Amino acid sequence: MTSGISAPTTYGEVMFLEQHGPDTYVGVSPEYMWGRIYGGQVIAQGLWAAFQTVDEKFVPHSVHAYFIRGGTLDEPVRYEVDRLRNGRSFCTRAVVARQSGGAILNLSCSFHVAEQDAEVQTARIPLAPDPQDCRNIDEERWPWIMERRPLPSHPGAGQSMGWVRIVDPIDDDPRLHVCGLAFTSDAIQFNAARSLHPLQVPHERYQETFMGASLDHAMWFHRPMRADEWHLYQFDCHGLTGARGITVGNLFSPDGRHVATIAQEVLLRERRPQN
Repeated sequence: MTSGISAPTTYGEVMFLEQHGPDTYVGVSPEYMWGRIYGGQVIAQGLWAAFQTVDEKFVPHSVHAYFIRGGTLDEPVRYEVDRLRNGRSFCTRAVVARQSGGAILNLSCSFHVAEQDAEVQTARIPLAPDPQDCRNIDEERWPWIMERRPLPSHPGAGQSMGWVRIVDPIDDDPRLHVCGLAFTSDAIQFNAARSLHPLQVPHERYQETFMGASLDHAMWFHRPMRADEWHLYQFDCHGLTGARGITVGNLFSPDGRHVATIAQEVLLRERRPQN
């Protein structure tokens, strides 16, 4: 990290944004081993920047984002918030995340005053082993901030599932927990798309065989949760076309509450020899 700024190593440090003028905030990134900023982090920081411009009575009900280009680790990210609408029940914000090379994320989020009305849940948590009985794949990739316990995705299944949580305890501010959920939401869906591809390779050969990236991302928040507790992600890939795969999933708390719905389009491009 340049300019004498230390790279954050905890969720709390990642979520610290410094204000740089009206509705403009700057954040920094951990030193991710794969060499670019993790997409879930940019969504979480962008949502946190938007939170700074709304009254605390509003809670987010949806986020829609486009990943424009990969973020570099050697400079901060600047989040510019546009107050699109302030209503009595809803308010809307747009956030552009920028680095010196240009915009890296365009995010829209809508906030809603909590209302007491019908409470119906039809989504059901699938059968899954407890997270303690699943293998931790992140001892080297994610030694801090987030822990993932994915279940195997078998070739042709078009599905992926796994437990995810923020490692650090988070205080009781519900806004930080929503952002923590956004942080973890870019972590499980790729295997659903990969399992459908006709070319199946061992996990350690993914990077040399495929070029992958998150293209766009949408979340709908349904119920309160704690991001520092285990939650189960379940994704289905609806198909592959034009090197893109569309994944749609649900997020459940361990007691079966349907916490969120997520949709993401991923890039899964086979690397081919250059002529």
